[in-house]
Amino acid sequence: MTAQAALQDAGYFDALSAADLLDSRYGASSPAQVIDGALKYFGRRFALVSSFGAESAVLLHIAASVSKDIPVLFLDTGKLFGETKRFRDQLTADLGLKDVRSISPDQNDLSSSDPKGALWTTDTNKCCFIRKVKPLEHVLYGFEGWASGRKRFQGGVRSLLSHFEAADGRVKVNPLALWSKADVQDYISDHNLPRHPLVAEGFASIGCMPCTDRVTDTEDDRSGRWRGQSKTECGIHLSFAENTRVLAKN
Repeated sequence: MTAQAALQDAGYFDALSAADLLDSRYGASSPAQVIDGALKYFGRRFALVSSFGAESAVLLHIAASVSKDIPVLFLDTGKLFGETKRFRDQLTADLGLKDVRSISPDQNDLSSSDPKGALWTTDTNKCCFIRKVKPLEHVLYGFEGWASGRKRFQGGVRSLLSHFEAADGRVKVNPLALWSKADVQDYISDHNLPRHPLVAEGFASIGCMPCTDRVTDTEDDRSGRWRGQSKTECGIHLSFAENTRVLAKN
């Protein structure tokens, strides 16, 4: 199916009511049904945000089975592994994705806050804010719902995820929220999906190059992100108000 016009009145949108309604309908549904339900509800006001990371092929493959026209937003922070960009290009071609958009940070923000490209060494939260949070907030203008690949088994603030949640006036959709690690790996094997090339080198969760490390067999997948810091999220899954509070503490 292709994207349809949103069913709700475009002149008024209540994210909390929409999230409650969608969760009542699709709270226990499969990932494909969750995406299909969101697409029917939001139409062209629905997008998918992907890092094209270690497990991204799963959500992208499921989304492509529903509609290859869903906009896929990719945050090109300027600090990514070259392997990630090549993997993006490979998956886009393999899955026939028709609307992959690469989003870059605002050059004025980089010039004023990170002119030497070394902000990550002194303030990772601000670095993430100008390279991820602000660009995503800008590109999401006009969208009422967006999906990501977060899952409960990843732990931390993700452990209580539902399929639909309201944040910053939009509905965040988590089609894989209820899947286990085994579910993800089985899906990759069953559908013979390509792997991010860095997975074979010990990277289990892949973000920006300076802040991503390999993990051991005894560590959880996200242990290699911002290693040695209390930071566990880049900020795109926090509200704008929460990001502001985080930055104020620095």
